[in-house]
Formats: sequence, C-alpha cells, structure tokens
Amino acid sequence: MSARQQQGVAIVLAMSVVALAALAAAAMMMSQGTWVRQLELNTGHTQAQFVLQAGLDWGRAILSDDRRTSNVDYLGEPWAVRLPSVPIENGSLTGHLEDQQARFNINNLLKSGKVDPAQLENFRRLLSMLALPPALADAFADWISASGQPLVDVAELAQVGGFDDGIRTRLRPFVAALPRFTAVNVNTAGPEVLAAVVAGLDLDDARALIVQRDRAYFRSAAEFSSRLPTGLTVAAENISVNSDYFMATMRVMVGGAQASGMALLAHEKTGGWPVVVWRKYL
Repeated sequence: MSARQQQGVAIVLAMSVVALAALAAAAMMMSQGTWVRQLELNTGHTQAQFVLQAGLDWGRAILSDDRRTSNVDYLGEPWAVRLPSVPIENGSLTGHLEDQQARFNINNLLKSGKVDPAQLENFRRLLSMLALPPALADAFADWISASGQPLVDVAELAQVGGFDDGIRTRLRPFVAALPRFTAVNVNTAGPEVLAAVVAGLDLDDARALIVQRDRAYFRSAAEFSSRLPTGLTVAAENISVNSDYFMATMRVMVGGAQASGMALLAHEKTGGWPVVVWRKYL
C-alpha cells in the first residue's frame, strides 16, 4: 500500500471516530428523551434513522475535506474507500460514497427545454455498449422533451415506455439524473461511459485508458484527450477530472431494526460541506 493510500485510510478511520462520537451523542439524546420511551415499539427504527443521519454527515465531512485539499477526484482518494462496519450500541453502521459523474447524466439530453442532438447520440452509444436497443434513447428524448423537466431520480425511468425492470436494472450502474449539465469524470468512469462520450472509442481502447489511469490518474481533461487513439477527439464540455455530485448510501442495524438510506450530495461553489440535494429511506 502506497504512502498516499495509507494516509487516505488513516483519514477514513479518523472520520470514523468522528462518526462514532456523533453516534454516541445521538444515542444519548435518544435514550434520554421521554417521548422515545412512549414509543418503545418504534425506538429501534427511530434510532436507526437518526444514526443514518450521522453516517451521512460522515460522508459530507469526507467530501468537504477532499475538496479543500484537491481539485481532482479519482478512485485512490479517501472518499472512494468504503466505511468499515462501525460498531454502535446494539448494532452497526456501514456506508460508501459513489461519484455520480462517473456515470452518464441522462438529464444532459435536455438543454434549454430542447433535446441536444449530441447528447442524444452519446446516450445511443451507451445503450449500444450495454447491448440495449439504441431506440430507447429516442423514447426517452420524446418523453423528457414533452415534460420539459429533468428527472430527479433515475427511478423515474419507469415512467418511460420501453424502460422495463430488466432494462432499468441493466442501465442503473451507468446513468445518473443530476440537476444540471455535468461532464463525465474520466478518472472514475467505466469503459462503457467513456466510450459513450468519446465518439469512435471502442471498449477495448476504453479499457486500455483505464489501465493507464490505474497507474496514474489524469490530472487534466487535456491529458486524457492526449491519450486517446489517433484521430479521436472529445468535446471539452463532456469530460472533466473532478466531480460535484456524489451518492451516499448508508445501512444501519440497531437491535432488530434495520434501515438504509441514500442521499445525493452536491458541492457548492461557496465551499463548505456538500449540500443534500435529496434523500430517501429504502
């Protein structure tokens, strides 16, 4: 393990201690409240949700520290390390963060209320890479242009004709629904997404780029472009080496109660902790 990776793990463990302190304080507050005793049957679930919030704050703290120290996001950073199972009284907490700009933002198709032909073509290529019908991109384009509104959550694809359970399951790891136009982070995206945003890039060449990236992450979009096969180019707006949107996923067990939650986190230009765009319990 490199010195940087060891430092990253140390930071994660330090943040785990902070999370534990927050969890301990939360547990004390919950146990002291008389209203909790009055709702004894629901205490486990209530505590579990309270602990989820503490876990979410752990994720926000990690991302805030990362943004303060670096303007490049890649998979060797502390935010990409899964939170080890943190023991709490009568239970445990686990969680992880995922870069949403490692995915293709399907809301990119809607630009000033109209479908962007270039982004529509990118979506078609992604579907082809996943052995899915490219015509689904047109079905989605028709749907989103009719509504005139971006998706809040990729789960809303269930409302679009042709996107059945099987299609959505296959597509889910590769797409995101973000509230504004976003570039793909070439330091975190998989080969299918890279091939989708770089016209003419096949999966083998995309995998070769990832092998290079694993040895040394891309420090700029220009560096990534310079590594593309001869003759290939990519629109500057489509790629970046940093990300503003991350998904925090947490799972907690307290006694016999279990709770899971997700939250979309976004960096603000003003700095500080990322804001919560939306959250939901699973």
